[in-house]
Amino acid sequence: MQRAANILFIGPMGAGKTVIARRVATHFGLRFVDTDALIEQRTGTSIPIIFDVEGEGGFRAREKTVIGEVCALHGQVIATGGGAVLDSENQHAIKQAGVVVYLRVSLAEQFKRVANDHNRPLLATSDPAERLRLLAQQREPIYQALADLRFSTDAMNAETTSKRVIARLASMPRLQHLIERPGDCA
Repeated sequence: MQRAANILFIGPMGAGKTVIARRVATHFGLRFVDTDALIEQRTGTSIPIIFDVEGEGGFRAREKTVIGEVCALHGQVIATGGGAVLDSENQHAIKQAGVVVYLRVSLAEQFKRVANDHNRPLLATSDPAERLRLLAQQREPIYQALADLRFSTDAMNAETTSKRVIARLASMPRLQHLIERPGDCA
């Protein structure tokens, strides 16, 4: 069995990828990387501004570069953007980079979590609920195909979900070399 180099989180916006991935990284003493935050750090601006200036295509090109770079490294917990899985090269990089955890969220719960978040350029539309539905329809099969583990985040808070994810990851033989020194869950 191939040993995993990283733990990667995929799923739609509002599923809790960043919060839960950060907790997992802290627990296992691994480096945490949020690909969206890394893009913002490198450009010195926000994702909505990148979308305004370069369009979604410009953002996706930057995302592809970041995904390729971080997936080539080892010993990390990586939170990806919701649309990172759309590019076939990103799909390959994510799948090859380690154990992929898919965090699911229902459309109703997702809408509650992100409806008032103005840092979501894909929701800058007259019908954000319909946009979320269309994104889910497009991305769900990709998330399912890439995932090694799946967790719903609807009915649980971040702490409870993190504990479930950590317990499952800790039981995976292909991760034992990576998570030998667990710390406290933050």
